[in-house]
Amino acid sequence: MKKNGILNSEITKVLADLGHTDTIVIADCGLPIPPSVKKVDLALAFGNPSFLDILNLLKDEMVIEKVTIATEMEEKNKMLYKEITESFPAIEKVSHEKFKEKTKQAMAIIRTGEATPYANIILHAGVLF
Repeated sequence: MKKNGILNSEITKVLADLGHTDTIVIADCGLPIPPSVKKVDLALAFGNPSFLDILNLLKDEMVIEKVTIATEMEEKNKMLYKEITESFPAIEKVSHEKFKEKTKQAMAIIRTGEATPYANIILHAGVLF
């Protein structure tokens, strides 16, 4: 049994398999998930677990080189946009439609119970060296 960190075995496996530039998506409960991408469904109820709960856990476990968000987040979810821009120095912004296209290349999409607009992020794996 793991002693600390993320206990979810699916997420732990995805993290262990990441290489440089591979991506993981953290999604709200409404983001469409492409059938070809592994879905790790953590959604229990609206708001539970929250997007930030999962993002904060992954920040502790993963080397993140940059993130991608939808440009719409800046206007439609100002609180989350502020949190992300304060947490990550390298941010790529794309339209929500382009964001959904980019999710097709993800190693996995972690679906949360988040129920606020545009609460989605693509985490790009970095390296420790």
